[in-house]
Amino acid sequence: MIVTDPIADYLTRIRNAQQAGHKIVEIPSSKMKKSITEILYDQGYILKYKFDDNAGKQGVIKIALKYDPMTKVPVIRELGRISKPGLRQYVKSDEIPRIINGLGIAIMSTSKGIMTDKQARKENVGGEAICYVY
Repeated sequence: MIVTDPIADYLTRIRNAQQAGHKIVEIPSSKMKKSITEILYDQGYILKYKFDDNAGKQGVIKIALKYDPMTKVPVIRELGRISKPGLRQYVKSDEIPRIINGLGIAIMSTSKGIMTDKQARKENVGGEAICYVY
């Protein structure tokens, strides 16, 4: 199976696993996906993660999804792609989107690496808006 947009595939796998109520999701690894996973963990959207570089051709990222202990509702309410391979979305540092008035995060690919919208504003760098999470 050839995936033309690996980041959209990554987001969809997380979305599908949450809908099915899975605790762990396995995703083929890449540098960008690892960075996005680290951001999701730092921001408290996932429980924990593990990079298994020996599995398969490119390695695997194992993500433990986070649910509300009482209601069993997934912590990630929505996960969406902003910039697509057919239509890249680049933004200047002063045009970085605010996700739900700052309650959610936008993940940006900048010249200083992959970071959240808040970090990008603080560093005053623009870049490609990859996806949003809330």
